[in-house]
Amino acid sequence: MTRLHALILVGALAAAVGCDEGLNSIAGPTPNLTPTLSSIQKEIFNTQDSTGRLACIQCHTNVGRNPSAGLNLIDGVSYQALVGVASGAKPGATRVVPGDPDHSYLLNKLIGSTDIVGVRMPRGTGPYLSEGQIRIIRRWIELGAKND
Repeated sequence: MTRLHALILVGALAAAVGCDEGLNSIAGPTPNLTPTLSSIQKEIFNTQDSTGRLACIQCHTNVGRNPSAGLNLIDGVSYQALVGVASGAKPGATRVVPGDPDHSYLLNKLIGSTDIVGVRMPRGTGPYLSEGQIRIIRRWIELGAKND
């Protein structure tokens, strides 16, 4: 490897790391949110935030009920219910496509795309996830939607 190639590689790695380190500045009402499943589980799926946005598991749980749209987001099963799984509401859609946020139905539901079935999530009139929270979930998907 030439010296120039090594410098380019180091620069690219630093830029990639810097992108994720700056995410906490956009996380809004969930300042500890990072692009990992464990963080998304804790800060988004399990917890109502300071804006009053409801926790996802208020509807997407199998505890005492059938989960909405067949999507169970409780600890320990959310990954298996999301990643590589067909949407229960929209035929042909996949909930999360690792590395491909633009084809991940979860993001379409969170941003309220015009081609979703049903309503934007979380259900109702909001508050919805902030743009920053959605960008962090997008980043998790871009990074391969790992079970981390």
